[in-house]
Amino acid sequence: MSRLSDRTARRTATVRRNVKLAAGTSGRARLTVFRSSKHIYAQLIDDTKGETLAAASSLEKTTREGAKTGANIGAAKVVGKLIAERAKEKGIKDVVFDRGGYLYHGRVKALADAAREGGLNF
Repeated sequence: MSRLSDRTARRTATVRRNVKLAAGTSGRARLTVFRSSKHIYAQLIDDTKGETLAAASSLEKTTREGAKTGANIGAAKVVGKLIAERAKEKGIKDVVFDRGGYLYHGRVKALADAAREGGLNF
């Protein structure tokens, strides 16, 4: 196996393990983060029903206004605040944070901190 596929396999295993351990329920949804080289995405998922309750990304028009790119800490903060607002609208306060195998650093940390400031508890 090449080093890249080993890294990908490790990340996939980490994600599967975390989802199994901290599966989101209707009372406590799972806040999952996905980041690419150009954008960052966040979703609130109810794993018992298998449905997405709310989503936000740096691709949306409201988040792109005044931002150079969707791949920086500023964009992650905006997405974190936006997902917290949408969670409030749905009546969700408590979530389980799923960092998706990414290090809790940089954009992932900025999104989590902004979501906490927006009123989510995790």
